[in-house]
Amino acid sequence: MLSGARQPQPLTQMTAHRPHRLVLIAALWLGLAHTALADDPVAQVRALPQASLLVKERGQDRIAYQAETARIPASTMKLLTAYAALETWGRDHRFHTDVFQDASGWLWVKGAADPYLVSEELDRLVAALKRQGVRRVAGIGLDDSLFDPDVEIAGRSSSSNPYDAPVTALAANFNTLNLIREGERIRSAEPQTPLTATGERLGRSGAAGKQRINLREREIALRYFGELLAAKLRAADIEVGDPQRIAPTPSDAKRILRHANSRTLAEMVAPMLEYSSNFVANALFLRLAAPDGQGRISMTQAKRTMTDFAQRRFGWTAFKIDDGAGLSRANRLSARQLVELLDAFAPYRDLMPQQDDDPNVRAKTGTLRGISSYAGYVRRGGAWEPFALLIEQPVAYDLRRRVASQLAR
Repeated sequence: MLSGARQPQPLTQMTAHRPHRLVLIAALWLGLAHTALADDPVAQVRALPQASLLVKERGQDRIAYQAETARIPASTMKLLTAYAALETWGRDHRFHTDVFQDASGWLWVKGAADPYLVSEELDRLVAALKRQGVRRVAGIGLDDSLFDPDVEIAGRSSSSNPYDAPVTALAANFNTLNLIREGERIRSAEPQTPLTATGERLGRSGAAGKQRINLREREIALRYFGELLAAKLRAADIEVGDPQRIAPTPSDAKRILRHANSRTLAEMVAPMLEYSSNFVANALFLRLAAPDGQGRISMTQAKRTMTDFAQRRFGWTAFKIDDGAGLSRANRLSARQLVELLDAFAPYRDLMPQQDDDPNVRAKTGTLRGISSYAGYVRRGGAWEPFALLIEQPVAYDLRRRVASQLAR
């Protein structure tokens, strides 16, 4: 045998090395596949067992993955509430609040579920009362009888977070407070909103610094409304007596003002979708059960009204509506149904939020624990096309936005 010549390896040694090569090849293949998946958000979604995705293009399905499966929509449910409201009242509708005065000089405020009766709006209402010649108010009556007093929003928790605010037919500032606590001192964080007794009491129960909290219960919310209105009246040099009463407006009281909100419905819906206001969505949801503002509205009635609307407008069958904001995990819509809704919503597409990092995406997010959804429009080939993404398992928070941006590309 020649010196230096390569000696053949025993067969057993060659065989022993082969599995290691196979493992390396498999690892390399899996690594490449993982990298490719990470770079392809749509592929990631299609690899999820508890996800649905539907994208239309020129009226035809472009991507359809488990599109018929009914899932928890979370806050994309607000799109249905917004659409029903816009179709019922029109973009330019303005909600109103009636003010009455009885023979004893009491001022009665009758709520009609104006969801944007904020401090600035109360300033306008008080200015109008002063122009009407009101100079003295013996007491303030608070009438929220349009909504059943036992209204309970499915999925709403008892936390102090603003998104858990109670929904009442008469409400100021979305039934929330914006306060600052500095030691023992409580002050309003809004120059247009004076601090009231209720605000100070709730602020003292909170932590130091800035507080964004809700008014928790119907009675507290109505008492706060009365306090805030009284403060606004006094600031306008109108004398106000201390008594307050929560009750229906007396039949002999005379209406002295019908205050129309300065915002149109479209100007309410756009921020409702952008900031995902549960209060505004469920106020509209309830109010839709009595479009003319007459009667007493219950949550059961509101659910039935919206269910009937969806069946009549879209012919849907396998779905469930449990609230108007998407708080309830009992809500069920499919990606197919959301895209059908978006097709109809197209005239109001300008009211949809734009994705922060992508002007080619206008869509509404939905988030609950273990739920990530996104529904709206992506610009493809110069045209806005509807899409819906529903995920019912934990995923990266930004996956839905990356999916939408990929669809737009």
